Amino acid sequence: MAERTYDDAIGALNTLQTPYEVLKKRWDAGIRIDEGANDEMRKCLARIGYTQDDLAKLNVVHVAGTKGKGSTCAYVDSILARYRKSHDLPKKVGLFTSPHLIAVRERIRINSAPLSAALFTKYFFEVWDRLEAAAASTGPFEKPVYFRYLTLMSYHVFLQEGVDAAIYEVGVGGEYDSTNIVDRPTVTGISSLGIDHTFTLGETIDKIAWHKAGIQKAGVPSYTVRQPPEAMEVVEHRAMERGVKSLRVVDLDHRLMSVNIKPAADFQRGNASLAICLAETVLKKLDPEFKTSPDALPKEFVDALEQVVWRGRCETKVDGNVTWYLDGAHTADSIKVAAKWFSDEVSQKTGPCILIFNQQGHREAVGLLEGLHSATQGSVKFEHVIFCTTSIQPANSSKKDFINHTYDASSVSELTLQKAFAEKWRSLESNTNPETDIQVLPTVEDAFEYVRKVADRGAGASALITGSVHLVGRALGSLEDADAL
Repeated sequence: MAERTYDDAIGALNTLQTPYEVLKKRWDAGIRIDEGANDEMRKCLARIGYTQDDLAKLNVVHVAGTKGKGSTCAYVDSILARYRKSHDLPKKVGLFTSPHLIAVRERIRINSAPLSAALFTKYFFEVWDRLEAAAASTGPFEKPVYFRYLTLMSYHVFLQEGVDAAIYEVGVGGEYDSTNIVDRPTVTGISSLGIDHTFTLGETIDKIAWHKAGIQKAGVPSYTVRQPPEAMEVVEHRAMERGVKSLRVVDLDHRLMSVNIKPAADFQRGNASLAICLAETVLKKLDPEFKTSPDALPKEFVDALEQVVWRGRCETKVDGNVTWYLDGAHTADSIKVAAKWFSDEVSQKTGPCILIFNQQGHREAVGLLEGLHSATQGSVKFEHVIFCTTSIQPANSSKKDFINHTYDASSVSELTLQKAFAEKWRSLESNTNPETDIQVLPTVEDAFEYVRKVADRGAGASALITGSVHLVGRALGSLEDADAL
């Protein structure tokens, strides 16, 4: 058999994506979520040779939420990695997040570094072959779909690599998410809750909270940031229902007052405060000598919080006479946070402000524009607004990590959503800025070329790229000519 490559692995993985046509039929039939998926995940875990006792060795930190779960996970990862350097504990730190920006292997990290292409390929096919062997032995079954397969693979990777502290970011919701098959995590955390994935999770915050709070486990400590009253009530009820060891509401940690958190906003301090609690819980279990002080954070924590890098979130890049501001915000609440961050960043700048926006897979995508427009009124005037797909030029389109079968291909090629976005923005601007230049362009590179031409005509430009992690990933890949971040 010819040696199997990283491209082979990604090609096989892409066959596990659910095609748009299948998704649409489910949506039209009102099928919101697969409540039985995790029963199948547990069977697949056994098929590849693992038990709950094996997963317990990972000392899992499990994080759900609407806003800030990714940042919280990045903070925990950074704290544990920094502590490891000075104390040799944990032995190895694993991090599982989604989606990826440029390469699928970014989703599975060890000691903060994406899995190498060689290791990704090795472990991908080990799981693939074990599932194939199980099917040959016990009868055929469907492999887990894309995200579930990667979740399953991450357990295999971390156990084979000797990881003894693993941080897991929930994909969607919590209760029925494929990351929620670990019965004995070390600690669970819930970041700020709001409205997201309403078709799947429900249209009210209490329904959404029910899903997110489903990661809480019997006998396991749980932490949550302060939530809206109706959400908090659900979190508390589910904690009692599950029999958690304890539920603590985390307020802003006063020890962060002298720490340089970026961006310097309460929402980010809230994420850092939650991360501190989660990291402390793991370290107390792993290191009998670990001590906390009510007055000051350990130096490792301070360094970790100040130096954390979470790509594509509140990220700034200077490229010639263009300053790019990138944030993968894709919910109503997070888009407002991104708008506020951009407004603050450009408040003292001259030169035109430009918006590049896309959200290809969000069922309420047009509504996001209203929040963005409202949040920037009176603080930022976008002279130029560009709506483009996440497609890239043919020279780069062979990268299999970018293939997404869950999008409506005809909608992408015909720029259907982008034209709808343009029409929506035009109506929002009709009374205040009817002269706004609005462009619909087919690719990220086309958008970049347009921005650079605008910048060259004057004293540079400031461009906000937001609405989609996929859009931000394509942008960063183009700016850095990188294979992975």
